[in-house]
Amino acid sequence: MMSQSEHFSYGNETEIEDIGGGLKRQMLGYNKELMAVKIWFDKGATGYNHAHRHSQVTYIVEGEFHFNIDGVTKVLKAGDSCFMPPHADHGATSPTGGILIDTFSPAREDFVDDL
Repeated sequence: MMSQSEHFSYGNETEIEDIGGGLKRQMLGYNKELMAVKIWFDKGATGYNHAHRHSQVTYIVEGEFHFNIDGVTKVLKAGDSCFMPPHADHGATSPTGGILIDTFSPAREDFVDDL
């Protein structure tokens, strides 16, 4: 059983998973301690509010996002980022559509089968 991704991945060869609700996800790299994921939001799509045990940093690649972290909402655009500590309630909506890079520590076990 594999417990980490390949050392190199190519965007045009790595699977892009439709996770529903106008969101798509592509694994960029991971092991048990760290994970990076690219997320596409269609215009108006929402990443529902949720919480998990992982620390998370999100970097906005393109588009505009309204991020809610523990009841505080901020508008973030390309080049901005945010940090969600473990168990923080958070979610995001993209009125324009856009792309995020999410990093998690430890890795999100629910995103891959081999952790």
